[in-house]
Parts: sequence; C-alpha cells; structure tokens
Amino acid sequence: MSRGQPSMSTETLINELQSFGIRLVDPKSSGVSRRGGAGPSDHMPVTIDGITVMVPVHNAPAFESPYQADSPDADGKSRLSRDGVELAALSFQTKPKFYERSTSDGIPYSHIATLHGRDVLATTILQTCIRYQSRTKACQFCAIGQSLAAGRTIERKTPAQLAEVAKAAVELDNVRHMVMTTGTPPGSDRGAAILAESAAGVRTAVDLPIQAQCEPPDDDLWFQRMKDAGVDSLGMHLEVVTPEVRARIMPGKAQVSLERYFDAFEAALEVFGRGQVSTFILAGLGDSQEELLSVCRRLVGIGVYPFVVPFVPIAGTPLESHPAPTPAFMHSLLQPLGKMLREAGMQSSDIKAGCGRCGACSALSTYERRAS
Repeated sequence: MSRGQPSMSTETLINELQSFGIRLVDPKSSGVSRRGGAGPSDHMPVTIDGITVMVPVHNAPAFESPYQADSPDADGKSRLSRDGVELAALSFQTKPKFYERSTSDGIPYSHIATLHGRDVLATTILQTCIRYQSRTKACQFCAIGQSLAAGRTIERKTPAQLAEVAKAAVELDNVRHMVMTTGTPPGSDRGAAILAESAAGVRTAVDLPIQAQCEPPDDDLWFQRMKDAGVDSLGMHLEVVTPEVRARIMPGKAQVSLERYFDAFEAALEVFGRGQVSTFILAGLGDSQEELLSVCRRLVGIGVYPFVVPFVPIAGTPLESHPAPTPAFMHSLLQPLGKMLREAGMQSSDIKAGCGRCGACSALSTYERRAS
C-alpha cells in the first residue's frame, strides 16, 4: 500500500483517515462530498484498496490533517500521502448520473436523495425535528437543518418523489440498497408512519432493500407496520450510551430511556429478525471504552448489530470544536467488537440494507473479517 515507509493495515489506515480527515489539494475538483444534513456529514466517499469509506474533508480536523489527497485525474484517481510520503492510490466518487435529473416540478433528484458510500441511496424524509430549534433539547452533534437552510434539500420528500429517484438511482448508478431516516416529528410514532408510507411508495416503483431509521415509537405495533410496508431492516440509534453523556449531548432524545430502547430492540427483533435491527453509536463523546463495549456486548447478545463509528465534528454545530476520537481509541473498541460480532455469527454483510451493511463510516467491517 505504501511507498517510502512501512505499510499499515487497511483498518489502521481507515481509522486514521476517519479521525484526522483528509486535506484536499483541490476541493472543487475532488469528487462528491456532503455538507450539513442528518447523520454523519462534512464527509467525502473515497475508495482505497477496493474499500469505500466516508472521510471528513470539510471540518476543522481535516484542514490540519497530516493526510493529503492530490488533485484527481480525469478518472477520479488520486494519490494519498502523509507528511509528503505517498501511501496509497485513492479514488474519488464521480457525480452520480441520477444527480443530473429533476422531478417534473423542477426539484433536482439530489435534493430528494443522495448517494452514500458506494451503492447506498440515502434520504432524510423529514428535514426538520421537534428538538432541533431548541438549545435545551437539540442533539449537540446534529446538523439536520443545515442542508435545508442552504437550499440543498427540501423539507418533506413525498413517497412519489422517493419512488421516482430510487428507480433512477438503481437503473443509472447500480444502487443496491436504501436508507430512509427522518427528523423526529410530533406524535408518538416518532416518524414510523412517515417511514412506512415512504417505503411503500418506493416499493411500487423498484425492488430495493430498505432500512428505516427512527426513534423507538411508543407503540411496538409500528414495527410490523413498517415491515409490511416494505422495510427490510431497522435502525434505532443510541448515539451515546451512558445516562450522563446522553443528558449532556442529546438532552431531548435522552428523555427516551435506554431501557425503552432495549425493550424496543427486543420487539423489533421479533419482526425483523436477528441482525436486521441495528443501532448507530458515536464513539468519542464521553463514553469510556468499557462502557461502550459493555453496551455492545448486551446488544450483540440479543441480536442487535452495534454500528460503532468515530464521532466527526461538524462545522456550525455546538460540537464543532470537539475533538474526534483518536485512532488508538477506535482500535481499542473495534478490535474486540469485531471479534464479538464474528463469534456471534453477526456480520455487516448479512444486513439486508442500511448503514451497517454499507460500513463506509467506520472501519468495523474490516475488523469483522480480521478479528482474531
């Protein structure tokens, strides 16, 4: 992989890149990136050694990263170096073909859904949240309103729009699965109703595996309703795992207790099956290694896939200056978690759709394969 210095393993390199980010010699010509929006952002998908990963490029750590990517050639190929020493060949993602299209009423397809990783179509159906406008309730890492304010998306995507874009993405760009998330609306279903109606709409146009993501609804009947509508896997994201950190980092969402999450996980597993329920966990926000691994052990024990990713500070959020976790901290988590998953017979490749299957926001899938 390297030229001029000892090679490092793929998982080590991914950990380094996702903690430090990449400085781009020419940001304007270096592929497709994301700014703001729901979920991990300020990223760019790059492919190294055949593995596509999401790497920070638009935040403060990336601007000072020891890693640099040269300007790409006409095929999107570039060179990755550290402190002037070339390490590896790198490929940037070219603009998806479906981005060239617009709906009949003039909305660009890229405002409806975007390409994540290599082959995942992702959309935030409702680009608002009941907590986002309140400093006392909002998740401190969230940028769901940024892309809406910047005019890069629309507030509410309809089932018909999603179906149209999903069909085009499959036909033009070989998209293989879809992630539907949503800001939390008012009401006890916490977005499950919007997700069910959207999944049903997409299924009328294309046979595409779908993961839905929402907070636990008050009524467990929503899990079967989402499944019946065409949802294949479900994400209910803890983000952080200890009560003190939850109360500090996401004061509104923390009102949904950990025990409610675990009750909901158990109920959802009855519907979607072992390994088809997952949770996103952000490492580096104050939970210790022991606390994170303890919760992961509990999750894996009941059949929930814990997708542990490094926290990435996003510009414009209250945590924009919070440091990302070190590569060593991520290694101390992902190595035992990879072994835990392998011994339990749970692997990202078995998930039908979603963030865990994509794997681009974490080195976890490489640890699954190499766990010893």
